[in-house]
Amino acid sequence: MRRVSHEWQKYLQKGFIDKKYWDGFKENAQAASVELKEVKSYEDAIPVIEGIIEDVKASSIAAVGGDESEKLNNIYKNLEQNCKVYTDKFDIAKNAPTVDIGISVAEFGVSETGSVCVDNYSYEARVTTMLPPINIVFMNKNNVVNTMTDAFAILENVFDKGYTGFVTGPSRTSDIERVLTLGVHGPSRLILFAVDGME
Repeated sequence: MRRVSHEWQKYLQKGFIDKKYWDGFKENAQAASVELKEVKSYEDAIPVIEGIIEDVKASSIAAVGGDESEKLNNIYKNLEQNCKVYTDKFDIAKNAPTVDIGISVAEFGVSETGSVCVDNYSYEARVTTMLPPINIVFMNKNNVVNTMTDAFAILENVFDKGYTGFVTGPSRTSDIERVLTLGVHGPSRLILFAVDGME
């Protein structure tokens, strides 16, 4: 999968990330309607995702990142027992508009806003986070920066070309009679799995 950088971790270690920012991130993410799930490992996420699949009667998933993470790939293989999981970029491009769930990976979180930064250089990563009604994101719980200024400092170092995005909760608008509505222009749910020590 094409990425803005394969060296995010190198730049996250330069004093920008700290566990002390987690509580602020958690508070602000939940205030933005993020459904936050703290798990010890990838494997702990499987029964939770299976429950989501069952609750929403999902029949298909678009999933990225499995080509770079064996643990994530194992989750996708496990989920294939419950529904169709598209991991090939061409299959994702074809089916993303109609799948029920998209699964992707965030590089880091921002405590100040409760946002997650996603490397969306590849087309399949972009559509996986934007088109399905449910957006499931995996993030290393330890990769949280304090402010958006810190986030942009990381991007300044790591960014060469491509596309990154900051996602703050599910899609929302209050254009319609000034009433907040979720899911009008994108996913109506953002479910974030914060994994301890994620690779």
